[in-house]
Amino acid sequence: MIGRLMKLAGAAAAVAMAMATGAAAVELKWAHVYEIGSDYHQVAEWAAEEVAKRTDGRVEIKVFPASSLGKEVEINEGLGIGSVDIIYTGPSFVERYYGPIAISDYPFIMRGFDHWKTYRDSDLFKDLSAGYKDATGHTVMGLVYYGQRHVTSNFPILKPDDMKDLKIRVPNSPVMLMFPNAVGANPTPMAFSEVYLALQQGVVDAQENPLPTIKFKKFYEVQSNINLTGHLLNSLLIISSNTAMSKMGDDAGTVREVLQEAAAKASDSIFQAETDLISWFREQGVQVNEVDRKPFQDAVLPKLTDWDNVPYSKEHFDRLQAL
Repeated sequence: MIGRLMKLAGAAAAVAMAMATGAAAVELKWAHVYEIGSDYHQVAEWAAEEVAKRTDGRVEIKVFPASSLGKEVEINEGLGIGSVDIIYTGPSFVERYYGPIAISDYPFIMRGFDHWKTYRDSDLFKDLSAGYKDATGHTVMGLVYYGQRHVTSNFPILKPDDMKDLKIRVPNSPVMLMFPNAVGANPTPMAFSEVYLALQQGVVDAQENPLPTIKFKKFYEVQSNINLTGHLLNSLLIISSNTAMSKMGDDAGTVREVLQEAAAKASDSIFQAETDLISWFREQGVQVNEVDRKPFQDAVLPKLTDWDNVPYSKEHFDRLQAL
């Protein structure tokens, strides 16, 4: 608590300094869909404090969690219309604006956390970020590890046939349909904020998310099984609008540096949480099922390399696999 008060005092002092010099602070809205207690929100708040300090109060960021400024599709649109300035969003949600940047979110395409870190620091990711900027005008400020996604349900899912006709909630983005379609499930797009109630009421039978998200959203309260399918390794992009970058002026580089530090903090924390959570869920009485992933991988591979129907090229795919 003392440390947080000192941070807030430092941020307040920075803002006061900006006011004393007569400069009007640039005020930015950072919107996301995650809960206040999540690592994503906590590091965003940390970043807001750091930006205020490092820019001597010239840039102020206010963070809006839990879909308070819109669901994920809406906050992506908000970058263009000026209702938000910075967002967390999954690459699959920006696929509609620039398809290739979604490659990292496709099923079984990432080998693990080390592969993900290599991708984050690669020329491939820089090239894809530049392509997104060319398409939208917006700037990718950082990449955050979101985690491996696993299917939750009210019965064990150990093989692809166990998912046949399963009504499973997925995010409202094309990439999220590939895995459930490949195994014969019935994918049901639905906003993140609606999932808990839909599971509780039986509107859907299952959902899939990383373990930290399953904990923070309390999906384990309404699902008895966590099946370690690991079918996707997801990321979040931190994106700043073109307008926001212009407003920041010479401070844009400092803001970008802070946001990249925030991304690294969140990524390390989420990876550690994944490591620790399996035993935690079992202590809560949830059945956690180990899964042989190869049959699931075999089911997905033909779709993953169907070059006419994926948004990335064979060159992108080969470059990612070579990392």
